[in-house]
Amino acid sequence: MITTDKNATVVIVGGGVAGLTLGNFLLHRGISCIVLERHDRDYVEQRQRAGALDAGGVRRLHEWGLTEVVEGHSGGNLDAGMPLLIEGEKRQWKRDDHSEDVGGVFCPQQILVQNLIKVFLRDGGDLRFGAEDVSLHDIDTEHPLVRYRDAAGSTTTVSCDFIAGSDGFRGVSRTAIPEGILTCSTHEFGYAWLTVMTEVPATPPSVLAVHSRGFAAQITRGPSASRLYLQCPLTDTIEEWPDDRIWNELDTRFGAPVPIRGPITSKQVVPLRGVVFSPMSYGALHLLGDAAHLISPMSAEGMSLALHDADVFARAVVQQVESHDSGLLESYSDTCLDHTWQRQAAAVRLTETMHDSGDPSYEGEFRKQIARRNLAHMLERAGAGTLSLDTADVLRQSSEPAAVSTR
Repeated sequence: MITTDKNATVVIVGGGVAGLTLGNFLLHRGISCIVLERHDRDYVEQRQRAGALDAGGVRRLHEWGLTEVVEGHSGGNLDAGMPLLIEGEKRQWKRDDHSEDVGGVFCPQQILVQNLIKVFLRDGGDLRFGAEDVSLHDIDTEHPLVRYRDAAGSTTTVSCDFIAGSDGFRGVSRTAIPEGILTCSTHEFGYAWLTVMTEVPATPPSVLAVHSRGFAAQITRGPSASRLYLQCPLTDTIEEWPDDRIWNELDTRFGAPVPIRGPITSKQVVPLRGVVFSPMSYGALHLLGDAAHLISPMSAEGMSLALHDADVFARAVVQQVESHDSGLLESYSDTCLDHTWQRQAAAVRLTETMHDSGDPSYEGEFRKQIARRNLAHMLERAGAGTLSLDTADVLRQSSEPAAVSTR
């Protein structure tokens, strides 16, 4: 059975943070939209990814009347500072990337997504789970189409004015753009994170560690779960990391036993990299979030970049619909790319500082010494009113003989 739906102003492909945020923004202004999501609701609401939202992201939710999706659901103030362990010595690091009236928050992605879905459906939004075999057609015309197959096997074609491709890095939206249009810029950091989900709360919500054996962290993923991160070679496999080794390595890099050990539910080796596709628009198709860019997870800005894209695109559509002014739509790609490259630059600096300061077997002793100086400068600059790492401490530590890596 093949059906054709009535027009929607925007079809949003992908029901993650970018797509659901955009859907709520448009719904708030009375602009018709349909969100298509390949997975079922339970899968989407339990999907574990990012865990932080910066001050700009929180402010954007406030401005669009969506304060409720984070209010009372966050795991703490992201900008209040967090422990930073350097060779086991505890310091306090405070982010200073942004100057905002509101602060960033720890907010697990699944909590934010659950709340975005709840508000979208409550307010009458059209969200279609189980949309398989999504395909985009006539995107270089004024009458684009989106076709998909539902759980019953019926094929539906939706006509629209604009398509928002927010279906992630491996989604179908970006592949609908003809070859030769997009430029892909990539930076590989040369190491990976072993990322581990565990049924252990993180108290405090975030702890970072710089150590001669590599970077480590424990970040909250809700009241009874956290994600562990251990820097490792790109060639490592999860089979090389049994549970006991993970906990023992975290103890070593933190400089003391972690207070609670518990069940480990998943493991994955994730190469650290940054990726940017340009342009972010082609015809009626506009890319958002991970469909357009990946940022080092060290920056904790994946969700914040998605919200930025959603904000810029929503304002552009509102201006087009209400004022018949296409100026913001025409500049969407340039506006988002300018912001994306600013955040990529900050992410590279932070990632290299935190990782090169530790295990020198990746980038060498020269880069370690440079990174240690950069770390001292970063902590001094961000440490006003907080306990910060004294430059002399960093220089003393960086001049000590490096531990032999047993990776």
